[in-house]
Amino acid sequence: MTKQTALIVDDEPDIRDLLEITLTRMGIEAYTAPDLASARSLLAQHQPNLCLTDMNLPDGNGIELVQWIQQNTPNTPVAVITAYGSMDTAIESLKAGAFDFVSKPVELPRLRELVNSALKLSEPKLQPAEENDEPGLLLGESPQIRKLRNQARKLARSQAPVFISGESGSGKELVAQMIHLQGPRADGPFIAVNCGAIPSELMESEFFGHKKGSFTGAIDNKPGLFRSADGGTLFLDEVADLPLAMQVKLLRAIQEKAVRPVGDSQEIAVDIRILSATHKNLPELVQEGSFRQDLFYRINVIELAVPPLRDRGDDIPLLASHILGRIAREYECDPARLTPAAADRLRGYDFPGNVRELENILERAFTLCDDDRIDAEDLHLGGGVAPGGSFSAEAGNSDSGAVPVPEGEIDLEGYLESIERQAIEKALEATRWNKTAAAKRLGISFRALRYRLKKLGME
Repeated sequence: MTKQTALIVDDEPDIRDLLEITLTRMGIEAYTAPDLASARSLLAQHQPNLCLTDMNLPDGNGIELVQWIQQNTPNTPVAVITAYGSMDTAIESLKAGAFDFVSKPVELPRLRELVNSALKLSEPKLQPAEENDEPGLLLGESPQIRKLRNQARKLARSQAPVFISGESGSGKELVAQMIHLQGPRADGPFIAVNCGAIPSELMESEFFGHKKGSFTGAIDNKPGLFRSADGGTLFLDEVADLPLAMQVKLLRAIQEKAVRPVGDSQEIAVDIRILSATHKNLPELVQEGSFRQDLFYRINVIELAVPPLRDRGDDIPLLASHILGRIAREYECDPARLTPAAADRLRGYDFPGNVRELENILERAFTLCDDDRIDAEDLHLGGGVAPGGSFSAEAGNSDSGAVPVPEGEIDLEGYLESIERQAIEKALEATRWNKTAAAKRLGISFRALRYRLKKLGME
């Protein structure tokens, strides 16, 4: 097996010696250079698996070396050594294409983590490949989706925080998953959290964990999301919904790469990559004062924009085929296909809800279509009452008229599901559990009944 190699660039002999000893003990052969000119020469000769460079060099700076490597040896990940507390410099190096950064004085455990992550990029499966989507998440052949896949693949090789912007339902979490799966953290956890779904009073505990007995209800130790994502990726969806008080604590955790659980006096180091997203206009929220500017700059080192579905209409048939296949497998039904008229109808639709809306439209059409063919009228686009395959009064109880609605607050989804369940049960009992006859009695297709039985867990 070929020995891993690294280039160390620093004008201080003591730092070079420390880094060389550390890498040698890790089984890595190290070359050293005191300046930019020597570094470029050694890079051209040896093509190392990793480069560590100081920011301040006699004949230039580390940013220049990062840019040179991006142009001449792009397969070599480069990490920059920055002065303590110089976060602006670190962010600048990440934007220039650095894999990661480490601050002086160099903490050897942190350095070893960085080196191990960087060396994973030399593994064959993480080398730049042809224009594809190895995890099979970002489907489509439009120029917009090809560009997005290419950008995501490049960003997967970095540890830079990425802010993913795009409309609701456009697939921002899928982009985050692709970045995770194509990077050196692919073997680690991918933890996704919707920041808007956590009650403000529980946020600190959810993110950072807590110690047993730290507050009423804390009956066990809890690691929290940051520690659960250790060694992997933490995806903060709808990050704009974080309250200001939590934004301060989040910023500190990201900068210090450590968290302090509620009720604990010690900070715990974490090794995670932060990806974030929102459908809101984050720069506008910064101007309004509802989102901290320092946190915005920290999570928005690199921005990746996800195109809306209406801008890539040629991808709709491929997406639709994939979605319909998944629905058929999930509900153990025969697959359905779009007629040319249905495909044309979808291509001409605006999709304000993007891919998520396409999924909902197809799932509904799947239950209503006949003969495994989804025609244009099965899609029910362009207004009118959205069909849910709703039952007539006689399907559930022929003696009743309008469905009674309980007084006070109700769980609408649960209430409607209970009505649907009762109607199906009565239809099955009336037909002695003949599903074909029950479907006819309910006024829906046999496919729709099978779908609902599976969905409601009534099989």
